[in-house]
Amino acid sequence: MTQHAAGVAPAPTPAHPGLPSAAEVLEGGAPGPAVRSPFWMWPLEAVSAALMLNITVLLLAGVVSRYVFGKPVVWSDEVVSISFVWLTMLGSAIALHRNEHLRLNLFVEMLPPRTRDFVHALALAAMAAVLVALIGPAIDYARDEWFIRTPALDMPNAFRVGSIAVGLVAMLALVAVYAGRTVRKTDMALALVLVAAIGGICWGLSPQLLKLGTANIGIFLVGFVALCLVAGVPIAFCFGIGAVCYLAFSTQVPLTVVIGRMDEGMSSLVLVSVPIFVLLGCVLDTTGMGKAIVDFLASLLGHIKAGMSYVLLGSLFIVSGISGSKVSDMATVAPALFPEMKRRGHRPPEMVALLATGAAMADTVPPSIVLIVLGAVAGVSIAGLFQAGFVVAMVLLAVLAVLARWKARHEDMRGARRAPMKQVGRLVLVAAPALVLPFLIRTAVGEGVATATEVSTVAVVYALFVGHVLYGGIGLRKFYSMLVETAALSGAVLFVLGAASAMAWSITQSGVVQQLSVFMTSLPGGWIAFMAVTIGVFLVLGCLLEGLPAVLLLAPIMFPIAKKLGINDVHYSMVIVCAMNIGLMMPPIGVGFYIACRIGDARPDEVIGAIWPYLLALLVGVTVIAAVPWISTVAL
Repeated sequence: MTQHAAGVAPAPTPAHPGLPSAAEVLEGGAPGPAVRSPFWMWPLEAVSAALMLNITVLLLAGVVSRYVFGKPVVWSDEVVSISFVWLTMLGSAIALHRNEHLRLNLFVEMLPPRTRDFVHALALAAMAAVLVALIGPAIDYARDEWFIRTPALDMPNAFRVGSIAVGLVAMLALVAVYAGRTVRKTDMALALVLVAAIGGICWGLSPQLLKLGTANIGIFLVGFVALCLVAGVPIAFCFGIGAVCYLAFSTQVPLTVVIGRMDEGMSSLVLVSVPIFVLLGCVLDTTGMGKAIVDFLASLLGHIKAGMSYVLLGSLFIVSGISGSKVSDMATVAPALFPEMKRRGHRPPEMVALLATGAAMADTVPPSIVLIVLGAVAGVSIAGLFQAGFVVAMVLLAVLAVLARWKARHEDMRGARRAPMKQVGRLVLVAAPALVLPFLIRTAVGEGVATATEVSTVAVVYALFVGHVLYGGIGLRKFYSMLVETAALSGAVLFVLGAASAMAWSITQSGVVQQLSVFMTSLPGGWIAFMAVTIGVFLVLGCLLEGLPAVLLLAPIMFPIAKKLGINDVHYSMVIVCAMNIGLMMPPIGVGFYIACRIGDARPDEVIGAIWPYLLALLVGVTVIAAVPWISTVAL
């Protein structure tokens, strides 16, 4: 799930070469990891790699100790928790350096170059302001936690939460360095003055703002966040700005609450499986296990009409069950299949449209990082989400396959031959170890044999072993770069989670959720109308915020309303995840749409016309899933 849409601030103008453009860094496709980092980043990267390795080894040791020797290591979870929070904050700083934080580029790139430069400076100033505002409370929070002892190691909890202050300071330093490299001094000075003036005005109006009550939600948690989003501020910082401004200017709540909510949002042990599955996706890419699956399916189905479309969809379905990353899935499948699809008469826009919607379809296939995070945030059984996600993805797969078959009715099949059984047998032997992995993950978690975190660790070790024996292995230098890349991608995802937790808490405490709950539960049509509203909301937010931030922000608000209406939490989870994935691929804003165009080497304006039938097919599928709860609950 390593969906990341750029970084520190709006994409640098051509006057600043060497930095990735907006298109180059969408969804983790950044070239940053391939570029040698400056020497002053090496200690940060080395510590992050060591933390990632430490987490993996300790989790594996815990699994072996518990299941093989029957003696759990009582302190391992505590060390993992400490390492995990440090990894998140240091990884967020590395992601900031590499331009891998999620943000919206669309509106900034429409501006004239000179205006874009100033908006770039303004975004950096806003980021610096929120970091400065949070560093003091983060230090106070760590100081308060000094008197709280951890249960197993009996050490001050400040050693764990101190990572938040360190990470914020590191990010502030990186923003300053980045500003010095990419912004004119006059633009930066004017931007700082403007941000300071806005803050001063809001501070001066605090007594009046206190009297406005829930209207401040519209000013700060909607207005300020929307403005920052349009200006290209990374989404995590947009959420942070909204929460900080709302609490600082319109309430008496101290800002240490923001740090506390960030800590709570990022520190759940369930979330430790996120970086492990990101690492698993890196192993998949490097060893070529995904390509082995694609080659096998092509030999099996490539000779029939629409066969290559079926192979593309089937490959996305299976490979997603290993990597958990849409970008990894598309980058693995497209180069292997597109040349043959072109030879058979498929037009590039149609191929990219199928690639994009196929990736959206497969995002509920375990191990889906979105499902893991959603389960942690909304308190839904991850085992239940994994079981339901597999069935739901099959329904969407069937819908897309039917449309693909109709689209391929005029496909040129001249020269298509059934692969010899000897070749199919050889390819299945090569692909078998990789094919086993997604079903192993789903079964182990779904049947309660192991947690998602435990399974993710075993899956990484399995993939490393199989990759070394059958697929060429991974060198130490490459493995180190994978650890650093995992830290950066995980930090970017989890920092969004922390900031979204703070903003969601602010919305909840304002009382607007209770008003929204009354309105939603009184809609004519009951739960069906609520489901329709849910699909519409997540389609829009999936376009604007990318899927994960939308889920993180709204899950704490929408799930209590769904429960009041008697909607099963797993069923509701499937609907919102599917809807947001469709939104992610919807032009002209959806980030995933542009990623697919880049991977498929097609012009977005040509793909826009081709993708709508596939999106409508997915919408039909989501409507069926929403209207028939049995689809989501049959496997529970």
